[in-house]
Amino acid sequence: MTNPRRSEENDQVGSEATEGRSRSTQLPIVNQSGSSRRTALKIAGAALGLVAFGRAVAPMWSIPENISIAEFLQRHYKELTDEDKQEIFQRLASETKTRYGADVTIVDHRPIPGVKFAYAINLSKCNGNGKCMEACHRENNHHRGTNQSYIRVLEMTKGSLDMEHGTSTYDHPTPQPDKYYMPVQCQQCDNPPCVTVCPVEATWKEEDGIVVVDYNWCIGCRYCEAACPYHARRFNWEAVEIPAAEINPEQGYLSNRIRPQGTMEKCHFCLHRTRQGRLPACLEACPTGARVFGDINDPESSINYVLKNKRVFVLKEELGTRPSFFYFFD
Repeated sequence: MTNPRRSEENDQVGSEATEGRSRSTQLPIVNQSGSSRRTALKIAGAALGLVAFGRAVAPMWSIPENISIAEFLQRHYKELTDEDKQEIFQRLASETKTRYGADVTIVDHRPIPGVKFAYAINLSKCNGNGKCMEACHRENNHHRGTNQSYIRVLEMTKGSLDMEHGTSTYDHPTPQPDKYYMPVQCQQCDNPPCVTVCPVEATWKEEDGIVVVDYNWCIGCRYCEAACPYHARRFNWEAVEIPAAEINPEQGYLSNRIRPQGTMEKCHFCLHRTRQGRLPACLEACPTGARVFGDINDPESSINYVLKNKRVFVLKEELGTRPSFFYFFD
């Protein structure tokens, strides 16, 4: 049974948190409808109903207890100057050292001009071993208590392409003779529904095709999670717990830095690696060579070879999301 007094307290805390964030920005980010983050929260609350909305964003109200005031009151990424970013990077690195005992370097890796990334998976080669998920978990500094990854490997019945009938919870040896295996992660859509529904513009698509998240601007409403037809978004229900020795110290501000509690996150094609000319961690970890990644604008790239010479398909093509993630069989 819900405690009315506690609900009122939560509403008050939520209001104060939203007021504080709005005041701190001076010139709050404005979306296309002219609404600030504070206005967006009110609109969302009215649409969902106060009780349902309060429950939906309840984890967000605990954020002030888990991050610094400076981090919570930070402006939108697109409003930050280079000097702002350097100050933020230093602050986050210092806080990581204090909380986790690890020395890290945080960098703002920007898109490479003229590059458009794409991914493809050879389903004839994937055997469901899960090494890609393990690599993602380590590379991206996920909370160790959840064993979370941005990748799900679905065990599918041969002859079916309906991902809704696949299972990611299998625990038997693989491959099974009547099954095939389909890894699913963010499809980096050219028409991303997750971006469209975000009420505060905390997520957007960049020039190289990667959809990113401003973790410090996200309000935790989870609209993007509901809108994604590929179930590729993850919500941070708990503060990250990870041993210092296991923290990946090479971090990107919009990618694998340790994310605040109460925010959304997703695959970002390991942009802290790929924008530096390296391959995604999941690809390097794949023991069967099922993964292909590269610049779709480069006619000599491996991904272009696949697109030109294989019968590729995308998931849920009928939705018009236009993924940059492809699948094929030999």
